[in-house]
Amino acid sequence: MLMPKRVKHRKQFRGRMKGAAHRGNFVAYGDVGLAALEPAWVTSQQIEAARVALTRYTKRGGQVWIKIFPDKPVTAKPAETRMGSGKGAPEYWVAVVKPGRVLFEIGGIDLEVEKEALRLASGKLPLRTKIIYKAVNEENAAGGESK
Repeated sequence: MLMPKRVKHRKQFRGRMKGAAHRGNFVAYGDVGLAALEPAWVTSQQIEAARVALTRYTKRGGQVWIKIFPDKPVTAKPAETRMGSGKGAPEYWVAVVKPGRVLFEIGGIDLEVEKEALRLASGKLPLRTKIIYKAVNEENAAGGESK
């Protein structure tokens, strides 16, 4: 599972998932990407399940980029414990995902295979997603000259 090697603070506040993603909201490396349509916490187990679905369907062809990392600890208190006595121990790790964030990218194989692999991976995730394509910038296509 994905998790940080070390962190500055063992426990974090829960926070809010307000607004859209300002970073990581375009396809940078591959040909096709899977973008989030709603905010959610994605656990390291869910990221791993989606990665396995992607690589199995593509028969380990092409290349897969995971664009999110679970760096937020989620704590939980043991079952049937009375109220009080502080915050619980860290149980698992999540990545905070805002709408527009690209979760996975894939490239190097047939476009139809890439789309089907991303569709299968989206079924493993706890949020609605859409498949987006690499934007071809007109300025870059014209040799870097701007008008």
